[in-house]
Amino acid sequence: MPAVMRVMAVGLVLATGASAAATAEEAKLPYFASLKNETTNMREGPSENNRVKWVYHRKGLPVEVIASFEVWRRVRDMDGEVGWVHNALLSRERTVVVYGEGEAPVRDGAGEKTDVVAQAKPGAIGRVRHCDVLVCEVRFQGVGGWVDRNRIWGVGGDEKF
Repeated sequence: MPAVMRVMAVGLVLATGASAAATAEEAKLPYFASLKNETTNMREGPSENNRVKWVYHRKGLPVEVIASFEVWRRVRDMDGEVGWVHNALLSRERTVVVYGEGEAPVRDGAGEKTDVVAQAKPGAIGRVRHCDVLVCEVRFQGVGGWVDRNRIWGVGGDEKF
């Protein structure tokens, strides 16, 4: 096979593989991701030519990916804002953010009667490790424990892992 044909064949295989990967990702929509950088732009449409709608200044902030177009992901934040973020600016690392009134107790175990080891303020971001029906195991800076699901955003309503 001539070198030009081999290069074209390899390009076809790579393009087909990328398309299959995109299709597999789209089949898993929606899913949660987190912002990789301290500063991330949310745009009105899926290109750098579109106007910046929001600028996030929170590395690790969770977002829900609800659609995909080439290298762009349509995301929803915890306030319901929807826009487009370049895929390179997103991480598949699962995080959650505490919301609601007052501090959220971080418990030593999944049970309501377990000791409180810390209090998480609204806006605190943590890595989620495990979720049950009512609670999730979350690691905040330097401390980990279990937080009631109704006090965190970043996991689906019936999602367990």
